[in-house]
Amino acid sequence: MLAGKDLLSVQDLSAQEIKAVFDRTRAFKRRPFGTQLKNKTLVMLFAKPSTRTRVSFEVGINQLGGDDIYLEFHDAQVSRGETIADTARVLSRYCDGIVARLFAHADLVEMAATADVPVINGLTDLFHPCQALTDLFTIEEKLGRLRGLKLAFVGDGNNNITHSLMHACSKLGVHLAVASPKGYGPRPEVVADFRKNAATTGAQLWLVTDPVQAATGADVVYTDTWVSMGEEAQAAARERALRPYQVNRQLLAHAPRALVMHDLPAHRGQEIASEVMDGPRSIIFDQAENRLHVEKALLALIFGKG
Repeated sequence: MLAGKDLLSVQDLSAQEIKAVFDRTRAFKRRPFGTQLKNKTLVMLFAKPSTRTRVSFEVGINQLGGDDIYLEFHDAQVSRGETIADTARVLSRYCDGIVARLFAHADLVEMAATADVPVINGLTDLFHPCQALTDLFTIEEKLGRLRGLKLAFVGDGNNNITHSLMHACSKLGVHLAVASPKGYGPRPEVVADFRKNAATTGAQLWLVTDPVQAATGADVVYTDTWVSMGEEAQAAARERALRPYQVNRQLLAHAPRALVMHDLPAHRGQEIASEVMDGPRSIIFDQAENRLHVEKALLALIFGKG
């Protein structure tokens, strides 16, 4: 179903393909090892620091019998002026696939267009599809269903996590409330994608400025760092604008049944209070673990033989 395909965005996947990923993820949680990547080598080209993405992909490739080459952007010739297209063409001659973690999403699109092997998005400034797929898998695992649930995202609505959650929720019938300050809302084109997908699934989208309004009645409350990689110069202004959006005990009082999620790394005391992150409703570290299992499912379906 996904054999040989690129994964640049959740929008690239049908609901049926997402469910196939989830089915394979459950299988890998029962039996973690396989041979789907035997005699295959993937290059991991990373322009951004990483803990979870790098380790989960490297462990996943190894557990499926494959090999990987980790290549930091500043060690590659692309950092000295070689084009993305030329880099993609050369890597295609050496390896069976590329996992790329880049800043500009346009660079990833160019890489996929010129590579002769599948390209997986390990994060760009615009999208983080592996994380959003993991998030929805984890919610289904914990709550037993997805369609009709309400997920509240509280914080910066114009980031890669929010955008990928919008794609995933709209394709699977999950209602989504995004609470963010004025000027921090999701990109209009991603909102348009949500509306288009929701015409089939019935998912509802609320874009609000009040975190209490978003969280009220939610099944899941989700937050993310206020200052993403590459935004450090804006840190003080962003922290002032987003301070009222902290996920804490007071906010969760309006969502008494909600589970709490964060894609990590977390800045305790900023976007999330430690007592919430370490509390009984937090599924943050289960969510982090599931990155490994979901990524293995993607690797097996894209690069393997079933």
